[in-house]
Amino acid sequence: MELLNLLWFFLLIASVVPLIHQRMIEAARMHLFRKLEERRNSRVIALIHRQESMAFLGFPVARYLDIEDSERVLRAIKLTDPNLPIDVILHTPGGLVLASEQIANALSKHPAKVTVFVPHYAMSGGTMIALAADEIIMDENAVLGPVDPQIGQYPAVSILNVLDQKDINKIDDDTLILADISRKAIEQVKATIQRIASTHYNPEQAERLAIGLASGKWTHDYPITVDEARELGLTISTEMPTEIYQIMNLYPQATTRRPSVEYIPMPYPKRPTLPDRSGPKT
Repeated sequence: MELLNLLWFFLLIASVVPLIHQRMIEAARMHLFRKLEERRNSRVIALIHRQESMAFLGFPVARYLDIEDSERVLRAIKLTDPNLPIDVILHTPGGLVLASEQIANALSKHPAKVTVFVPHYAMSGGTMIALAADEIIMDENAVLGPVDPQIGQYPAVSILNVLDQKDINKIDDDTLILADISRKAIEQVKATIQRIASTHYNPEQAERLAIGLASGKWTHDYPITVDEARELGLTISTEMPTEIYQIMNLYPQATTRRPSVEYIPMPYPKRPTLPDRSGPKT
């Protein structure tokens, strides 16, 4: 019976401790949110997708932009006074085009200043959301990504290229249908980017951004650096507030037995070299 009681006690602790730890992390997040809001006089919205482990079983769960995300962001914007700036912390691999467009449209219509912070990456739909901001602030090593539409498992532009490289009489009906959908998808995404970007850029710049990001120039996972984004015409700052990195630390990846990257988590100032006390050498 004592062994059975110990087993039940162990199971109870194993199920409760992760919940307590999660609540502590959430409280720390809210504290940093409030600190950043008070300093910048804004509302902070975090749109962060990381692999997170389930509390008890420990299975990693990948997250992407979905309709639930867009609904929550839209509700947060509705709760924000029109004259209050919005700061969005954006860290996402992308996701549903519909969700990305809804968020981008809502942010572009907010009367007060909208700032998007990209500490590491905002790919695909994340880049579309960033275009809606009055100001984009990226870490100097952060990246954006192309917004070219994907049809199933293939890029839309690659499906269209089949029509140019093969006799149309030798192309099956399914591919022709996919090509028609691809053409519409590319035009729709280009139009959306132009509409969103035109709130902050002139028509020529907005069109250049639409062509550069949605035409399939790069593969869908191509990392667009700060310099490349500036060459496309985006206005980007690299003055990232320290609180953004602190907040990201509170969205951990799913843990493994041994971390693949380890270091002492504290800033190192430049240290003077100690004098050689071994005496003169011959």
